[in-house]
Amino acid sequence: MGQGKGKKPATYEDIEALPIGWVGEIICDELYASPRPASRHLQVASRLGALLTLPFDLGRGGPGGWWFFDEPELHLGGNVLVPDLAGWRRERVPEPPDVPWMTLAPDWVCEVLSPSRHLVDRWRKMPLYHAQGVSHAWIIDPIRYTLEAYRNGKNGWVRLGLHEGGATVRVEPFEAVPLELALLWMPPRRAAAHP
Repeated sequence: MGQGKGKKPATYEDIEALPIGWVGEIICDELYASPRPASRHLQVASRLGALLTLPFDLGRGGPGGWWFFDEPELHLGGNVLVPDLAGWRRERVPEPPDVPWMTLAPDWVCEVLSPSRHLVDRWRKMPLYHAQGVSHAWIIDPIRYTLEAYRNGKNGWVRLGLHEGGATVRVEPFEAVPLELALLWMPPRRAAAHP
């Protein structure tokens, strides 16, 4: 994935040339491409979006004040990033713009780790989100059943906590409503029944 000496920086045309069903990102001039996520990954991201949308976007059972996108394409400082979920505070961005990609950094991002992408999501993208002023970031590991929460600090991300298993937690910036982690996780696969 890395670039050798003399290789030209990746461009958006490189993303457009990827096979159908692949997601491309440009991180510090390098193209990172991966197939669409597996069902466990997608289910966790979808369930988290559902749990946040009602109270924080629609204001049902919660304070409202946010809007969310699943897998938005973010064009930030020469990078093209695609978090699993992102949210913007309405006080800063009253309505989502009708555009193919966002150029304004979100207030919150969530990356759901997958075995093939965890190093990129954690060690390549997180510093860029911090540098672009994203206020909060969550990293969810659907295999280990964990949610890590971070707040943007002066010298990097400040870890707010590691939440595990089926706990019910209050996590910034959505601490106004408890989050039942057990609702995120896909049930473990059962061994096939033998007749």
